[in-house]
Amino acid sequence: MKTRQIVLDTETTGLDPDLGHRIIEIGCVELINRRRTDNTFQQYLNPERDVDEGAREVHGLDNDFLADKPRFPDIVDDFLNYVRNAELIIHNAAFDTAFINRELDALGRDLGVVEDYCAILDTLALARHTHPGQRNDLDALCKRYSVDNSQRTQHGALLDAEILADVYLAMTGGQTAFLLDGIASGEKGAAANTKSRVNTHKSLPVITPSAEELAAHASWIKRLDKEISAPCLWRRIEEQS
Repeated sequence: MKTRQIVLDTETTGLDPDLGHRIIEIGCVELINRRRTDNTFQQYLNPERDVDEGAREVHGLDNDFLADKPRFPDIVDDFLNYVRNAELIIHNAAFDTAFINRELDALGRDLGVVEDYCAILDTLALARHTHPGQRNDLDALCKRYSVDNSQRTQHGALLDAEILADVYLAMTGGQTAFLLDGIASGEKGAAANTKSRVNTHKSLPVITPSAEELAAHASWIKRLDKEISAPCLWRRIEEQS
């Protein structure tokens, strides 16, 4: 059975949707059975308000660049159709979902919340469980799992989603083989920033786990289920296989 996951990131005009801040970029990467596809989603948005200076310094997106971009109501149906019935993988999910849900509510179309369309997996919560007491921001995780983030001189939603996809796969089992030889580009202001990766396939020996190792794995999965208050990905894959 096919498992579809969407790694998502957003950029915003500021830090608090309760203060009227808006989404200015959505970037998504699709994983099918833990492998990348070329079915990405990226959209810059006109927030119809000024971008805070502090936020602009982080992502480099200013009012002039965003002025001719579509508004959230123009792309909401495409976005919801893209993520529908998938599992969203987000780093610090509470931040992004709060902005998305505020945008949905402002439309007045009774579209509900993004959680009505897909499950949410927060990689920050997963990282804190896996590495308690350590830094677990995306840059720290890239260093810990040897994920190349050298092009991340500024934040960008699609680029950060691509990097988070690498981190998530490494953090949850080390499977980082992609179907693509290249990765789509994401603009930074008026410039394009292209990231490419090499997919190397090697024949590896299959090592059957011992009974003791299987028991330890089952115990770890049970603890992870309890931590995220839901069946974790491994359990769902095992049940579907």
